[in-house]
Amino acid sequence: MLENPAASPQSPVKQSAFGLAIIVLSGLQFMVVLDGTVVIFALPRLQEELGLSTSGGAWTVTAYGLTFAGLMLLGGRLGDVFGRKRTLIAGVGLFTVASLACGLAQGELTLLIARAFQGAGAAIAAPTAFALVATTFAPGKARNQAIAVVGSMAGIGSVSGLVIGGLLTELSWRLIFLINVPIGALIVVGAIYTLSDTAHHRAPLDIKGAILGTLACALVVFGATEGPSWGWGSPVIVASLIAGVVLLIVFVFVERNEPDPLLPWSLFNSRDRNATFLLIFLAGAILGSMTFFVAQMLQNSIGYSPLQAGIACIPFTIGIGVGGALASKAALLVSPRWLLTGASVVLAAGLLFGSTLDRHIGYFTTLLPLLIVIGFGVGMAMVLAPLCVLVDVPPSDIGPLAAVGQMFMNLATPIAIGLLTPVAASRTLSLGGDTDIKVSMMNGSQLDALTSGYTTVLLVCFGMAVLTGAVALTLRFTPGQLAQAQHVQEEAQNV
Repeated sequence: MLENPAASPQSPVKQSAFGLAIIVLSGLQFMVVLDGTVVIFALPRLQEELGLSTSGGAWTVTAYGLTFAGLMLLGGRLGDVFGRKRTLIAGVGLFTVASLACGLAQGELTLLIARAFQGAGAAIAAPTAFALVATTFAPGKARNQAIAVVGSMAGIGSVSGLVIGGLLTELSWRLIFLINVPIGALIVVGAIYTLSDTAHHRAPLDIKGAILGTLACALVVFGATEGPSWGWGSPVIVASLIAGVVLLIVFVFVERNEPDPLLPWSLFNSRDRNATFLLIFLAGAILGSMTFFVAQMLQNSIGYSPLQAGIACIPFTIGIGVGGALASKAALLVSPRWLLTGASVVLAAGLLFGSTLDRHIGYFTTLLPLLIVIGFGVGMAMVLAPLCVLVDVPPSDIGPLAAVGQMFMNLATPIAIGLLTPVAASRTLSLGGDTDIKVSMMNGSQLDALTSGYTTVLLVCFGMAVLTGAVALTLRFTPGQLAQAQHVQEEAQNV
């Protein structure tokens, strides 16, 4: 690779983690994570006011998630080729304009297209922001603090998305998108004045790989999501599913013969690592689909307002935090196969019990402890699985492996929601329910059928949790290897 002579010289790194630069980078991470969850509690209101169909509600989340996950690896490469500062500004700019389009949308198609562009902007900006942390702050205390602050935005953004999404939806669903406009504008201005661009290099961009992979997943999810309403024998549905599978095969063939692929196949040369990638995908699928459908159940079945539903789910994120904290300590003493299997058992038990619930359940007696237990299991898996990916790898491979793991986690949510939405709808219809009328117009039996659709999804998630435990039993990592992985991860952050 030849260095671009026009690249800007690198400015001196910052010796303190505190200041406008960390506000810009952490603010961006907060906004991107927030937008992944903020829309979930607005969906019933969107369906009521915008006339969104059941599948349209799923696509509101899926359109964002597919482009975000599918283009994330390409987004990281763009910063190396064009300079990270200008790439971040371009990504935030696209995200902000798309947010404005979402907030002003007058129909389903306009909203979904804008959501897809939102995800593309996030895919460009988010990986670039993490890379800028390493070049903006000096190695040692300043960089470690900056990494901690930016990394913590994932958890804070997820929790805040539940509450902020519910609060803004009480006023207007459009505000959950429009709030990004002033925030995005401030991040762009802050980036211009406080961040320094990095040297960039001429390098091939595997654009065809990114497009093929994203389009293949989108076609498969479209076929599965729209199958119940279009009819499984519909030429459009059949063609979509066949085209998606064909494109996935073409994607694999193209990537294997690409000299500089987005998805290097050398990263998949370990059986244990491949099993761990599968664990990450399953954990992401369970987390994303459970959050999506429980949010619908709280509002549509039980009758919570968007704000009440958001606040009600906070214990779930607390359970994730407790499970993650315990896992990071226990991993140094107990084999990860047993910890992950134990987490899967806890998760499976909670999901199996959840699949038996009806719309008359109490919050403090049933939902509160159940959300904490399920969150605990998810939290353990989300900490242990990414750490297992980094076992026995040099610091130079930490970045690519972490990026691939993050891609699998983010890709799992839209795929799971897309595939499980027709499962829920089919169950509801089989019991005499109706997915096309407003919830406010449903009678008791129709609400019971709707609730059964949601709990059926939890039963499917129970099956995924059992599969997660079975995969975890195949891992051969030791506590010593995980301790070494933590050490290598810290060394990579300080490079």
